[in-house]
Amino acid sequence: MAQSFKYIIVGGGVSAGYAAREFVNQGVKPGELAIISEEAVAPYERPALSKAYLFPESPARLPGFHTCVGSGGERLLPEWYNEKGIQLLLNTEIVKADLAGKLLTSAKGENFNYQTLVIATGSTVIRLTDFGVEGADAKNIFYLREVDDADKLYESIKAKKNGKAVVVGGGYIGLEISAVLKLNDVDVTMVYPEPWCMPRLFTSEIAAFYEGYYANKGVNIVKGTVAVGFTTNSDGEVKEVKLKDGRVLEADIVVVGVGGRPQISLFKGQVEEEKGGIKTDPFFKTNVPDVYAVGDVATFPLKLYNEVRRVEHVDHARKSAEQAVKAIIAAETGKTIEEYDYLPYFYSRSFDLSWQFYGDNVGDTVLFGDNNPASSKPKFGTYWIKDGKLIGAFLEGGTPDENKAIAKVARVLPAVEDVSQLAKEGLSFASKI
Repeated sequence: MAQSFKYIIVGGGVSAGYAAREFVNQGVKPGELAIISEEAVAPYERPALSKAYLFPESPARLPGFHTCVGSGGERLLPEWYNEKGIQLLLNTEIVKADLAGKLLTSAKGENFNYQTLVIATGSTVIRLTDFGVEGADAKNIFYLREVDDADKLYESIKAKKNGKAVVVGGGYIGLEISAVLKLNDVDVTMVYPEPWCMPRLFTSEIAAFYEGYYANKGVNIVKGTVAVGFTTNSDGEVKEVKLKDGRVLEADIVVVGVGGRPQISLFKGQVEEEKGGIKTDPFFKTNVPDVYAVGDVATFPLKLYNEVRRVEHVDHARKSAEQAVKAIIAAETGKTIEEYDYLPYFYSRSFDLSWQFYGDNVGDTVLFGDNNPASSKPKFGTYWIKDGKLIGAFLEGGTPDENKAIAKVARVLPAVEDVSQLAKEGLSFASKI
């Protein structure tokens, strides 16, 4: 016998929690909604895993960071779902999806019928074993995607007190994990193939600040090469990391952060795809009736720049989930809602640093402020200018009001007539918009 629900959210990450809250706001009735998740816990704010979860003092733990606490909302504890009559089906992996028949099948052979489906399966981490890297299945090589991963890494950090760690990757995960490992008195070396860290977002000037700051904190940085193999000790634990340039690094712990890929294989051949994700309209509706896709898996129209994009970030995971639910209820009641009008937003926190970025990072750049990594309170930023308009803004060390100002300036797309004047004005340009 299949269990039947009016609405099913498949995936139990950030999007699922925010979608559930919006369904409740929209008046969903008890028994109408189910969330099906492979994880053992209710939806939580995933960014906590690479930051506060690994702190040596007072680390974050569930239930402290269940959704929707990350955006200042109520924390949705497992009891909340019970009180609202939402079925939280945890430890349940969906292995087959029949979109035409509106049927999902789990690894245990359970069947679930739905009237409307929200695909919120998120991304999976790219593993070195996927590329056949020698020794990549050794013990103490970690990836960070779920609480379970963070627990194992935390235990290893405690077990390898004052040990050596190699962090493979120079993006978000690489930078945040390197900082938190250093806070745990671990000897850290970061390795990445690009000429500077966070190359998808940072300019070489922005990256130079963070690389300098990390070096001052004692983090070793090895650029322009990749890990091509691992050796192990007699217990099968990682002992060394072999690099393509011939160097060999000692390691008690390896953390890999080389990106993710959207989990859409369940729906292959059944739904239209674009740019590596599931193609949706501005309401996150796919080309299949009554099927919506949100968060990392959705390729959607980015109204601000008149193009389609797929965005992997917690902010979009939250907002796209809310938009889809509003659209689902509006369609049922014959109402209309505004199209999704998203301003790309990224942020990170590590050591005493905190940056925010809004908009698009294409075109010419203007650097302003104090970007000396040795400064006691560095504060600097960058604007991106394309076709005579300011389209992106980055700020390190901003106050809440200053961060709001750079968000606004990236949304407004003001004309820039004199780039040298913009460099002189710096933050004050955004503050007067």
